[in-house]
Amino acid sequence: MNSTRDKDSHPHGQDQKNRDDRYQSQTSFRQNNQQGKDQAKDRGRKDKDFSQHKGNNHNSKNNSRSVNNKNSNNHEQGNSGAGGGNIEDTRPDPLSLLSITGRLGSLTPHKPFFGNSRVVDDFEKLNKVGEGTYGVVYRARDKKTNEVVALKRIRMERENDGLPISSLREIKLLKTLRHDNIVLVKDVVVGSDLDQIFLVMEYCEHDMAALMDNVKKPYTPAEVKCLMYQLLKGIEYCHDHFVVHRDLKLSNLLLNSQGILKIADFGLARSFGLPSRPMTPKVVTLWYRAPELLFGDSNYTTAVDMWSAGCIFGELLKHAPLLPGKVEKQQVDLIIELLGTPHEKIWQGFNKLPMSSIKLPEQRFNNLRNKFPNITDAARSLLSGLLTYDPKKRLSVKQALAHPYFIESPPAKHPSLLPTHPEMRNLLSTR
Repeated sequence: MNSTRDKDSHPHGQDQKNRDDRYQSQTSFRQNNQQGKDQAKDRGRKDKDFSQHKGNNHNSKNNSRSVNNKNSNNHEQGNSGAGGGNIEDTRPDPLSLLSITGRLGSLTPHKPFFGNSRVVDDFEKLNKVGEGTYGVVYRARDKKTNEVVALKRIRMERENDGLPISSLREIKLLKTLRHDNIVLVKDVVVGSDLDQIFLVMEYCEHDMAALMDNVKKPYTPAEVKCLMYQLLKGIEYCHDHFVVHRDLKLSNLLLNSQGILKIADFGLARSFGLPSRPMTPKVVTLWYRAPELLFGDSNYTTAVDMWSAGCIFGELLKHAPLLPGKVEKQQVDLIIELLGTPHEKIWQGFNKLPMSSIKLPEQRFNNLRNKFPNITDAARSLLSGLLTYDPKKRLSVKQALAHPYFIESPPAKHPSLLPTHPEMRNLLSTR
């Protein structure tokens, strides 16, 4: 979707560890391919010799198991394993080789890269419906089933010799995340060239940004509550599965004809664990970017998603962008105008942030009440809890879901009762 909402860039950090991850992934992939070729030449080797060879290449075998399982039908024609005198396919699953890094690395795919992949010619492209962080999205029809799907071509222009690791990251994450409020990846298909990779996803008739821009009637409080609850349930599932989205915004929220909200575009998403490791702060579209990112923190947490959820909540309540900054300085100024000037007393550790020494506007007061005079105290409390400077004090997703806002009247409208609209995904944003 072409919109001023989506013009912010998403540069990545370039630390040595990420370069090492990329080099090790590529080296391991080439080595395992060579081992597969050598083994194919020695298919008559005795079981004893083969077992010794497997012992020397234990890691390769482990990485290959998912490929062997997924392609068991192919092995029936000759690759029946060592017991039958044949060598099993020891090529590793490329996705299992990759640490989920923030750098663009590359792997050159082979034909069985995604198992028994269908080809893109099985789908008829109907029209382009938008662009994500790392790909172009089409509305398409499955020629075999007549089902309308979303077909996302992975963006490749930044790579000369293979798939970007960022795209592999999105594929890996989306194939493992299964929740009603997260867009479903049905399949991965290939084009005529091996560098043409497409995600086949469930099709949703609307994206929330297009609805906001083209439907002038604001959402009712019950409708906002319904949408926010679904958004938070999707975020909860991500965080429970150790995934931080890092690009939550209205245009990455889809809505289907049954009123079900779906989180989409995981091109910037990352897996996380303990201990946490530094990540680039240059993520999240500017309007929805948390203050710790704007002040240069590289040790951020899932709290960045909760700030974005707060910005989305405010946007749904106002029926307009809450903090529409054009550059980072203006974004900081808009946040300060709304919440007051940050300082060490309200944000522990603020003085240690890389950009904390810059001169900031003096604003002593929080203006949320003036900005939202007509919402309930509970709604304002939830908004304030999400838009809290200190990420350690910011509401977690579970705290947000348990907030009194979701208990007070009016109750959330059922998704099936949300207003229906003509399909909006083909319309350009008016902003």
